[in-house]
Amino acid sequence: MPTAPSISIVDDDASFRMATDSLLRARGYTVYAFASAEEFLRSPQLDETSCVITDVKMPGISGLQLQTLLRSQGRTVPVIFITAYPEEPARARALREGAVCFLSKASDASTLIKYVKESLARRGTTGP
Repeated sequence: MPTAPSISIVDDDASFRMATDSLLRARGYTVYAFASAEEFLRSPQLDETSCVITDVKMPGISGLQLQTLLRSQGRTVPVIFITAYPEEPARARALREGAVCFLSKASDASTLIKYVKESLARRGTTGP
């Protein structure tokens, strides 16, 4: 049986991580949650992640910096930004650097799932 694509959630907001983890697991994805970009970058899941969902503003390495680091390492994993601070300069930079989308944390679950599926399709991975 094929394994489900793995999604990594990188967000310093524990309640958002837990809610998003539950949402994605309920749809059959393998999910890993990280409180910081640094934790994600040190993890063994870095190499098996099919999609990253990250906040923009976090202590230490920001989501935008994480995206830049991943690209500089030659990693083409799709990145979805979801933030409580949807500022235009950050949105423009994220999209210019290849983000799949830039969502507000007020977005509904179906919108996030739609972009997760789109991310996996871009990568040539099928979801559950």
